Amino acid sequence: MDTTKHTINTLFAQLGLPDSDAQIDAFIASHSIADTTLLQDAPFWDEAQQHFIAESLAVDGDWSEVIDELDVRLRQK
Repeated sequence: MDTTKHTINTLFAQLGLPDSDAQIDAFIASHSIADTTLLQDAPFWDEAQQHFIAESLAVDGDWSEVIDELDVRLRQK
């Protein structure tokens, strides 16, 4: 059983994105989503990333909390 605590850094690594704090901050600074758009429907995800986000949220899995954190950060503009 994986008991690793998921962080924003591990989420970015899981999504295949650069995962240093500075790279994450740069990603968030250059991307945003409208209040009416679901996170997984944002135009900057590829198909695999969309699927991972949607599935993780649908099952309220281990990644849900950190995905919610990313969602909030992408809406704070």
